[in-house]
Amino acid sequence: MTSTLDRPVKVTTFQGVSVRRKVTNNLATVLVTLSLVIAMVPLLWVLFSVITKGIAAISSPTWFTNSQAGMTAFQAGGGVYHAVIGTLLQGLVCAIISIPIGILVAVYLVEYGGGTRLGRLTTFMVDILTGVPSIVAALFIYALWVATLGFQRSGFAVSLALVLLMIPVIVRATEEMLRIVPMDLREASYALGVPKWKTIMRIVIPTALSGIVTGIMLALARVMGETAPLLILVGYAQAMNFDMFGGFMGSLPGMMYDQISAGAGANPVPTDRLWGAALTLILLIAILNIGARFVAKIFAPKKV
Repeated sequence: MTSTLDRPVKVTTFQGVSVRRKVTNNLATVLVTLSLVIAMVPLLWVLFSVITKGIAAISSPTWFTNSQAGMTAFQAGGGVYHAVIGTLLQGLVCAIISIPIGILVAVYLVEYGGGTRLGRLTTFMVDILTGVPSIVAALFIYALWVATLGFQRSGFAVSLALVLLMIPVIVRATEEMLRIVPMDLREASYALGVPKWKTIMRIVIPTALSGIVTGIMLALARVMGETAPLLILVGYAQAMNFDMFGGFMGSLPGMMYDQISAGAGANPVPTDRLWGAALTLILLIAILNIGARFVAKIFAPKKV
């Protein structure tokens, strides 16, 4: 006679994964992997082409220390110093204006404006700005800053146009990062009597800081490669210009456009400069992204 203790408490109902589900899972894995490979092939191809064609220019000892002042289109020599400084200045001014506005708008939408009329209107306007072409932003700043207010074309005007392109990206990235912060963290802080604004500053934003910084760098990488605002609002100068409020200013996208106009593709000198400027821009964005990751890791909440 079988003892009651020898009998299973509950009959096992799980019979294993069916063959159909295994086939479906394997098929989905293959399709996802194939999609990744298809997406990576053109990216790696572009990166390989830029590196192989631009390495000769950036390996020059004067590439990062000299400008193109006094250089003719077919005269070898000179460097990219003026373009790097101009791009960094325009990007820095754009970031100083865009980052606080973008983060504050995202905090309002997530923490205060959910469901309100102003919150819905703000979300709608951010969606519109996300799809605005760079040339439209440049024409708007030209009409307002130059034609209406009477200021001259300058690097600062370019930064204002880039602000219109950078803010919506920062708002969207910051908004998504703030939404994934667990509500339990907020409620625990409120239960201890911490005000809402301090909870946002000390708990919510530090928790989402890594993702916020990543979104900021993606936005900055996007605007630093724009060409339309440069052509409309400042023009290109071969010499160094530190004045953000007057005169033509060098930039990496502007230098690439200038070399195309000078005969890149038909003559090796402007062609090498074109690919060198493109590789320099990629390296500059890569350095900014790597630096931002280190900053985010330093200020991110420490794991216990």
